[in-house]
Amino acid sequence: MKPLIILITAFGLTAVITRFIAGNWNLVFSGNLAMCAMLCFTALGHFLFTKGMALMIPPVIPYKTMLVYLTGIAEIIFGLALLSPALRPYAGYTIIVFFILILPANIHAALKHLDLEKATYTGPGPGYLWFRIPEQLFFIAWIAYFSVYTSASLMRI
Repeated sequence: MKPLIILITAFGLTAVITRFIAGNWNLVFSGNLAMCAMLCFTALGHFLFTKGMALMIPPVIPYKTMLVYLTGIAEIIFGLALLSPALRPYAGYTIIVFFILILPANIHAALKHLDLEKATYTGPGPGYLWFRIPEQLFFIAWIAYFSVYTSASLMRI
């Protein structure tokens, strides 16, 4: 829920600020800056709640702690790449693949009732997936529109 709040709030604030500063609604910039802010926020969790994040990863995957740190760094890099119009479509495709790849970890964590902040198995459980999966699809659609589709549209002009 927190990432969604960050995304929507950053989008709204950026849209209003660019409207007053530039005189127009730069929604593509706002959408990408908002996703950048959200990815940087979620990357923080990789460094603040490393143990809980490692517990999210299914048991068959080795080097969990290193993977948590690497994906946190990757989220920051992907987010910053969204701010460059030249890199944006590539970052967008990469983030979509990333979001698809992390979905099994979220499902695993929900099935195990993981509370990632406490690194315990006292979390909300499978009911959480009724929110998390649509939220993940929303993030994918956001990236597809603001980073991939709009970049392709601008290249045709």
